[in-house]
This record gives sequence, C-alpha cells and structure tokens, in this order.
Amino acid sequence: MSEVLGRDKAHEAPPGTRRRTARLTDPRSYALAAAVVLLLALPFYLDRFWLQAGLFAMAAAIGAIGINLLTGATGQLSMGHAFFLAVGAYSYCVFAADGGDGLTGLGLPTWLAAVLAVLVAGVAGGLFSPISGRLSGAYLGIATLALVFIGQHVMFNAHDLTGGANGRDVPPLNLFGLTFDDRELLVAAVPFGSAEKLWYVGLAVLLAGALFARGVLRGRPGRAMNAIRDHRIAAGVIGVPVARHRAAVFVLSSMYAGLAGVLLALVFQRTVPDYFGITLSLEYLAMIVIGGLGSVSGAVAGAVFVSLLPQLLTRYSDALPLVSAPGTGGIAPGEASRYLYGAAVVLVVLFLPGGLVRMAARRRVTTHSGEER
Repeated sequence: MSEVLGRDKAHEAPPGTRRRTARLTDPRSYALAAAVVLLLALPFYLDRFWLQAGLFAMAAAIGAIGINLLTGATGQLSMGHAFFLAVGAYSYCVFAADGGDGLTGLGLPTWLAAVLAVLVAGVAGGLFSPISGRLSGAYLGIATLALVFIGQHVMFNAHDLTGGANGRDVPPLNLFGLTFDDRELLVAAVPFGSAEKLWYVGLAVLLAGALFARGVLRGRPGRAMNAIRDHRIAAGVIGVPVARHRAAVFVLSSMYAGLAGVLLALVFQRTVPDYFGITLSLEYLAMIVIGGLGSVSGAVAGAVFVSLLPQLLTRYSDALPLVSAPGTGGIAPGEASRYLYGAAVVLVVLFLPGGLVRMAARRRVTTHSGEER
C-alpha cells in the first residue's frame, strides 16, 4: 500500500519538480560539474605551455561562436573574421596604452579599454552591415575578404596606431586591483603568472559568451536566423525583418570577434599584423565546419581542435614522423596542422555533415534507445 501511495505522489508531482529531479539524476549534469571543477583546478597543476594553449583555445572558441552565429545560424558567409579580431586587439592597445612607447595611447583603465574595444569592433561590423544586407553567398564572402586586405594595409602603414610591421606591446589587464602580468602571485603556495591569472578571465568570458549565444539561438532571434538561412524570401514573407536581423547578427558576430581579439592580445602580450591575415579567417571557417554549423558547442569543439593542433604538433614534433622544426628539412608543425584540419574538413563534409556535435548527438540517441530496449 505504501509503495502504491508513493507512486501516486510521484505522479502528482508538479512538472517543474520532475524536470529538476531529472536534471539532478542526469549523468551529464555530474560530468559537467566535474569538468568545471577540473577547469578551475588546472592552473594549479599545468605548466605555462598548456595554460597558454588553453587560453588560445578559449579565445578561438569565442571568435568561433561569433562566426557560427553569422555563417552557421544565419547563412552569411564571412571570410573577414580576422579583420574584426584585429580591430578588437589594436583598439584595446590604443585605449589602454599610455603613449610612453611613442605610439598613440589614451591611457584609459584597462577594463574600460576592453569594453570599448569590443564596442569598436561592433561599430566596424555595423558600418559593413549595409553591404552584408545586400549581398549573399560567395559575393558576401569576397566582400568580407576585402576587409582582411584593407586591415592588413592599415596595420602595416598606420604606424602611430599599430606600430607597423613590428606591432606594439599590449598593456596588461588590471581588474579589481589585480594586474594580470607576469609578476608572480602566490595562491595556495602556487606561483600565479599572467597565464594562470588570465585563465579564469578566459573561462568567465567564454562561459558568458556561450550562454548568451545559446540563449539567442534557442529564442525567437534564433528561429528568425534559421529561417533566413533556410530561405530568405520565405522568411520575409512570413514577417521576419530580414535586413534588420542580418545586420544585427553581423554586428553581434563582430563583437564576439573583437572580444576574442582582446583576449588573444592579452595572452600574446604583443600584437603583430601578420597574425591577422586570411589564414586566420580560413581557420575560423574550418572550426565551425568541423565542430558543427549553427551550434555553440560545435563552435567550441571545432575551435579546440583547430587551435590546439598546431601547438601540439610543435610540442611533440621530435616524436612525430615527417614533422620537424622549421628549417630542419621536414614538414613544419604549422603546415602539418593545416593539412590535418584541411583533411578533417573534407572528411566532415563527406561523411559527417553535422560536424563533431552531430556525431556526439547520434551516439547519445543510440545509447538511449539501447537502454530503453
């Protein structure tokens, strides 16, 4: 009798309570909690190489989320993502530097400089959005590609702003009285340098960016973006303001790129024009194709794969066949990484159109169906 009453009470539980109970018993919740604890503990155990590699992956993931909103969710092909990363990186330097090195600097608080740099990147995207609203497909891709060449010309020649070919130093971030530079700070008897300090900033920024993008994709804006991607004319017929949404997504994607550029500048501690070239834009397209178009988790997965691969090849070049340090006769790690993730793009397009995320989703579906049987 008590078992019957217990079952009746369980059936009478409100839907919200049942959903919360399901979340608590879901193994993925425990896996996520363990992953968060692990990420928070890593700076206490990893050396500088691995921390910097992780920070590069975080910055790449932020930028990949932005271009996935634009290309994956809305269908606007962009090959100029590197330009907006450069806008964010150099704008931060201009706003935060004090001009002591002979270059232009406004000497603003670094946290304010970071915010303004992201806004400037958004403004740059807004200035280009009328063009993006009129073009689509390969035409838009070629137009955005022109931004990279324009940006390269400005970065090499506007010496007072960018430092020219040699670049310029990046002022360290100062937040709540803590300076994120290489001066060591002891935390639980572990010396924290710039990489350890920036690790938590990168995690916080990536988490906030991913949650915001996920909310956008799951809400009405996301449905409108998908409608525009699938059929722009039909979306306009059913009442979606196509031009406004395309412009807004371009601005939002540019702001994500600017934020990624600021984080990259803080990690590199120096900005150089050569980094923000066409190769970087192509890498971001590879990230979202490999990870999965239109998915936040796919953008993160693809960014981790593409950004970590060259660093791992460089780290272990002595133990890998055909891969060796530049100038020693073999394939340089950077070239080998491009071959590998280029091959990964081809394989994903041919055999896994949904990317790595779709493969993981299929495995979950297969596992759940097997458990139900």
